[in-house]
Amino acid sequence: MSQPVHNRTCLKDRRKELRNNLTPAEAALWRILKNSGLKGRKFRRQHSIQNYIVDFYCPAERLIIELDGAVHNDPIQSAHDEERSKILIELGNRILRFENRLVFENPLAIMDEIQSNFSWWA
Repeated sequence: MSQPVHNRTCLKDRRKELRNNLTPAEAALWRILKNSGLKGRKFRRQHSIQNYIVDFYCPAERLIIELDGAVHNDPIQSAHDEERSKILIELGNRILRFENRLVFENPLAIMDEIQSNFSWWA
């Protein structure tokens, strides 16, 4: 039997740790997304897909939202992010990336961008 793609048991403790220690930007965006707060879409935080843990995931839209801090400007981290994104996209997901600062500077623009990526049929 093959391993599940979503929320693998081996990552359960790490997902829980990340959920309990959200960055300030993740906590701010979660306040908007939780309880189907954005156009009725259900989001999960710190959701794993294969061996990757994504910041936020909307199963109905197969939409991943990643918040990036300064560490993602590092060339090595950037290369890792590209490889990770490639695999997640090959699995049929879409990915939106936002810099952490934008969550605080322009949350309405982030909400508009997320909503513009919702399918009309979901």
